[in-house]
This record gives sequence, C-alpha cells and structure tokens, in this order.
Amino acid sequence: MPQDGGPPGASAGDTPAAVVSVIRMAGRYDGDVLAGDWRRRKVTPEVDAEPDLVVEDADSGFCGAVVGFDSGAVVLEDRHGRRRNFPLLPAAFLLDGRPVTLRRPVRAPVPAARRRTASGSIAVDDVRAQVAKASRIWVEGVHDAALVERIWGDDLRIEGVVVEPLDGIDDLAAEVRAFAPGPDRRLGVLVDHLVPGSKESRIVARVTSPHVLVTGHPYVDVWQAVRPAALGIAAWPVVPPGRPWKEGVCAALGVAEPADMWRHILSRVDSFADVETPLINAMERLIDFVTSP
Repeated sequence: MPQDGGPPGASAGDTPAAVVSVIRMAGRYDGDVLAGDWRRRKVTPEVDAEPDLVVEDADSGFCGAVVGFDSGAVVLEDRHGRRRNFPLLPAAFLLDGRPVTLRRPVRAPVPAARRRTASGSIAVDDVRAQVAKASRIWVEGVHDAALVERIWGDDLRIEGVVVEPLDGIDDLAAEVRAFAPGPDRRLGVLVDHLVPGSKESRIVARVTSPHVLVTGHPYVDVWQAVRPAALGIAAWPVVPPGRPWKEGVCAALGVAEPADMWRHILSRVDSFADVETPLINAMERLIDFVTSP
C-alpha cells in the first residue's frame, strides 16, 4: 500500500521529482536567508578641507574652493569671488562628483622655540652648574666681570669656568706665573684697549705660555664695548687726551658719578646684541680655549 497518501501504485522509495527539487533547494540554506547584514552599507570618505580644495555643496550646487573656516563651518569661494559658509555635515559635499564628508584639518602642534641664553647659545634646561674647574678667565676689573656675567654667565656656569677680576694688568706676567697654567689648568685673559703699539700690547707680549690665551677688544674701557644704541645715544663722547676717560664720559652725558653711569649701562644690556662684535669674538675665543679637552 502507498504510505501517507502517496499515489496509488507507488512504492516506498518513489518520490515525485517536484518534491525532490524543493528538498534540494531548501538544503542550500541552513538558516534564515535574510539574517545578518545582507545590505552593503556605503561608507562616505572623509576628506581634509585643505585650502584651495574645490568641492560642491550637494544641496545647493554651490561650487568653490576652500578658503577658511568660520564658526565651525567651511567657507567656499566660487570663481566669481562669492563666498558662502556651509556646515561640516556628513556626506554634504561632492568631490569629483562623489559624496564626501569634509573635516577640518588637524594641525600638528608647532614646537616651542628653544630658549637661548644672553650670549645667543641654546639654553640647557634642568642642568646644574658644574663644580668650578681649574681653568679660569681673567678680566681687568669688576665692571668687565659684571658685563661678562650678564652675557655669558649661563654658559660659563654650565662649563664650570670661573671669571675673576684683576686690578689692572700691570703685573700680568707675574700673576700668570703664580697661577702656574698647564694642559689641565688653562688661563684666558680679556684685556681692554688691546691694539698695536699700546701699553697693553707690550704687557701682553711678556706672556708666552702655550696654556694661556690673551685676547681683548680695542675700546679704552669695557663701557665703550656697549653699543651706543643700547644706551639711547648716537655715539660715545670723545674725551680729550689727558683726562680720565670715565670722568670725561660722565661729564659729557651729565652724570654725576661713574658708579651711577655704570649702573645705567649695565641695566641696558640684555644680550650679546647690546655689545660690540670685538668683545663678543674675544670672549668666545676665551671660552673655547679654556673649555677645550
């Protein structure tokens, strides 16, 4: 007998072809054919709104180049010079006919300018001054020492070099011998008015140690190594021969005491730009000499 209502005369192994086809089709799908993300989502690319990028507003059709930003909106300028603002909405613009989302470019932070010392060298932060080395720099007097400290103090502390004022250089040769310079104990000497034929040049000629460098500037006094412009004057006064130079300068500038004049001079010096080039060159040579390995 036929099973379950099969057609008369059919055996148990007989199955209609249409039924077999349905069974085979159903076997291709193990689950719900509509399950999962069967629709492909279109991703709108994001583009940096760089200057001069030409885009079109998708809604209005306004086409122009990016010229800036205003209150969170991008500013476009068309070929006629007309400008319009558009909010930075998703897929709001067309680039080469394709939708894009404009975004404001993120600029890399500008590194802070490196701090420089008064001498113009790059400052080294968080470094303690070194213990004083055996090498020294000598200058003629306390005014010279104060001016050197004002400009090169930071550099010298890092190098561990001490500046010592002398009371003039009349006994320079004897003082150099007493210092006993050597390869690890170098000496640099800054001399005022070091010009050919001067008394200072004759004194310096007596110092012959290879471990000593004597250099200087051509000015009568270290005061004169400060640029007149830093003091608000056109030039240093000309002092007649035979009169003490500092006193003559004070008289010409209407200052009662040299001490007052010096305080004024030092207060107007902030960096190497306020002093003359010969002094800068002389000091740089001395620092290099006493700090060289």
